[in-house]
Amino acid sequence: MDFPKRISIQDHTITITPRYAETDQGGMVHHSVYPVWFEMGRTELLRANGLAYKDLERAGIFFVVAELAMKYRQPAKYDEKLELHTSCSSIIASKVEHSYKLTRCSDGVLLAEGSSILVCVDKGGKIRRMPDFMYPASDKTSV
Repeated sequence: MDFPKRISIQDHTITITPRYAETDQGGMVHHSVYPVWFEMGRTELLRANGLAYKDLERAGIFFVVAELAMKYRQPAKYDEKLELHTSCSSIIASKVEHSYKLTRCSDGVLLAEGSSILVCVDKGGKIRRMPDFMYPASDKTSV
């Protein structure tokens, strides 16, 4: 796999429509779903940079979640359109930090926000240095 010289996109937004299976009996999104959505945001941010987890893994580059924090501000509900904005806030040595903001499309209300720290490891789970191409190019570009 040919990896890009450097990543160039630091922020990415995806649209999410909560499915029935992601809600409780009252139609509110269950708290356990938000980390799954955060992973979707990270995956699509990578994809926007021309990378895919599967290609990184084939090259012996793995990421494990070391920290995850979130604050629930308002409930998300079944079948309402949401936007998840994911930002890569820091990349150092063997860690990458992301921040997340989930808003309702109809009125822009902030529903949840969070952050995560992922550690770069090898196939055996040993911490390794972040590959050079994972460091951002000097100018920030958003999608």
